[in-house]
Formats: sequence, C-alpha cells, structure tokens
Amino acid sequence: MRIRLYRPSDCGAMAALFYDTVHKVNAADYTPAQLDAWAAGQVDLAAWDRSFREHYSLVAEENGVLLGFGDITLKGYLDRLYVHSGHQRQGVATALCDRLEQAVKGAITTHASITARPFFEKRGYAVVRRQQVERRGVLLTNFVMEKRR
Repeated sequence: MRIRLYRPSDCGAMAALFYDTVHKVNAADYTPAQLDAWAAGQVDLAAWDRSFREHYSLVAEENGVLLGFGDITLKGYLDRLYVHSGHQRQGVATALCDRLEQAVKGAITTHASITARPFFEKRGYAVVRRQQVERRGVLLTNFVMEKRR
C-alpha cells in the first residue's frame, strides 16, 4: 500500500468510493433513507476537488487501485476518512489517519459516524457530544470527537 498526496484526477474515483463505502459499510448503523441522504451518488466534483486542494489530503492505493482517502484542515479538523468496502480492517484507515494527524499540531476534531466511532476511540479520541445533522431533510446521528495531544 502506498500513501500519497491527493491529485485532482483522483476526485471521481474518490466520489465513487465514498458512495460505495457509505452504502455498504455504514448500512448496519443507518437506515436506507439515511444512507441515501448522506451519499446520494451525486457529488459536486468541483467543490470536492477545491476542498481537497485546500486541505491536506491523502489517498491510499495499491497497484493503481484506490483503497481509501482522507483529509484534514490545517486547524486540525479531520474532515473525511473513507476506506473501500473491500479493504476494511486491513490498516488502511490507520495508515491514512497516522499521516493526517502528523500533519497538524494541537488537538484534532472530527465528526464521526456511529460506525467510525469505535475506530476513533481506539486512537484516543473522546466524544465531545452526540449530535443530529440534517442531510437532504433526513436526520443522521454522528459524534463530535476530539483528540488532545
């Protein structure tokens, strides 16, 4: 597995991975309506590309196949961290998160899904609060989490 910096040419594959991961991996913790609201399959690629270029953004790949991606702001907000449904529990998220966390100083915050919460807790993140966020008129539960260092 190789971790490298994001390139704009990655954006389409990342959007497809995002949709697939949300609908397959998070299906145990969210309803079909919630999954559709979270990942409708219609990402604004220009906005995503702009966001990834503004953040410290990494992709994990192996033999040219995208395994996962993540990004963090310079202020320590870990925005996205997604791993292909066929590569869960293989160290991809850990490797990405290790590199993302090293890129910033101070505390790191994230909004973790129900599914991702145990991963972040194992990394030393604590729940600040549980919250309901609205996406396309549907409420989803997630957790504001923080890692102090």
